[in-house]
Amino acid sequence: MASLPSSVTVLDRFQVSPPPGSAPNASLPLTFFDVVWLPTGPVERIFFYPFPHPTSHFVSHHLPSLKSSLSRALRHFYPLAGRVVPPCGPSPEAKFQIRCSDGDSVSLTLAESSDDFRQLSGDQPRGFGRVYGLIPQLPPTGDGSIPLLALQITVFPDQGVSIGVAVHHVACDDSSSIHFVKSWAAAAACSVEDPSESPLSPPPLCDPTVIADPDGLYYKILTEMQNLKSAGPPPAPLDLPPVGTEQGDAVIASFLIGREQIDRLKQGAMARAGATHVSTFVVACAFAWACLVRAQAGFYAGKKSAHLLFSVECRGRLEPPVPAGYFGNCLRPCFVEVSMSDLIKDDGVFAAAEAIGRAIKGLEHGILKGAEGWLEKIVSLTAERPMSIAGSPRYRVYDADLGWGRPIKVEMTSIEKTPGTVSLAESRDGGGGIEMGLVLPEKDMDEFARAFLVASSFLET
Repeated sequence: MASLPSSVTVLDRFQVSPPPGSAPNASLPLTFFDVVWLPTGPVERIFFYPFPHPTSHFVSHHLPSLKSSLSRALRHFYPLAGRVVPPCGPSPEAKFQIRCSDGDSVSLTLAESSDDFRQLSGDQPRGFGRVYGLIPQLPPTGDGSIPLLALQITVFPDQGVSIGVAVHHVACDDSSSIHFVKSWAAAAACSVEDPSESPLSPPPLCDPTVIADPDGLYYKILTEMQNLKSAGPPPAPLDLPPVGTEQGDAVIASFLIGREQIDRLKQGAMARAGATHVSTFVVACAFAWACLVRAQAGFYAGKKSAHLLFSVECRGRLEPPVPAGYFGNCLRPCFVEVSMSDLIKDDGVFAAAEAIGRAIKGLEHGILKGAEGWLEKIVSLTAERPMSIAGSPRYRVYDADLGWGRPIKVEMTSIEKTPGTVSLAESRDGGGGIEMGLVLPEKDMDEFARAFLVASSFLET
């Protein structure tokens, strides 16, 4: 674990539990959607809010209500206070479980930063090391269990506040984790005005039995994971240094595709693709993909194909459908391949959009088709360095108002762990645009910025 930057000082640490007796003692078995995330880590976001007051004011006037509202939110999202434990005994029917007990708690860190809040919450490239200290760390356990949630509040005196959220992916997907954040925010915003019990947003459904598994995918995928592990680590991509090495320290930056640009992208994609699926998500992915390939042209030179990987929501696509408020993972991977010669053309973004739309439409033939081979395919693509997409504008992360107004910036910092990952979110101004977030070596980020400018100019012609 990297050390905290000198600008960040930890002031206090708390353990926050659901109200006594409010959460059930439960053992929730992982589903086949969950178990694939066991070897991974947390999904991390930082929410930035203006707060022109000293730390003492925050501690006395806001920290108590944030802790009490967090406790109330955990009453409904109680699995996040539990831990994943391995199967007990040799029974072939035993599964990994999220075990929850009365008195379970989550880690909440209070810190202070002397860094420049305005710079850290901006769009321009900033050293990733500067934001690292704002990311909460899941506490170590030592017993093989996996904690699922950690939070950090960092006060920038007289400037702002950041809320760092780390949710282990094995617990749930973005749909569920953002549901939790918004529920906490709703309770906190109400408690600022009225410290009494306040209503939360619609509660989650914490019942993994709604995920049907008639084909035994849980055990098939677990076996596939064990076979891949025994085969050793996947081959690393060649000719492309990892983030933050020879090409300089890693930087994090955001880029905005405006509503008008998105409309032009859709029009161009429709003209080329005809009736193929074209959405804001599709054209945003295509735009980012075309820019990233140009930014890392040295790696992709000579390659015949480029690859893209993103997750697809399955709740409404399963038989029977799963309720939208289901708490857990309910995603499948979607694989896209396009000719490199098509992607690097001036209008390569339209070729990318056509390929993405075609891949999404292909899911209509069976949302779980080929599930027992998903992991093997992901591993086989590692050496090709596929671009990955994290997040989605449909989660509306900028709606998380903790009582101080909408955040002025939301960063998905966990993209740093997987090179070639681009995060997507709705634009914070509510104008219908899309924010793209990246963590790249500084040189590559400069190249991405140039490619982004060129591609944007092409849309104006």
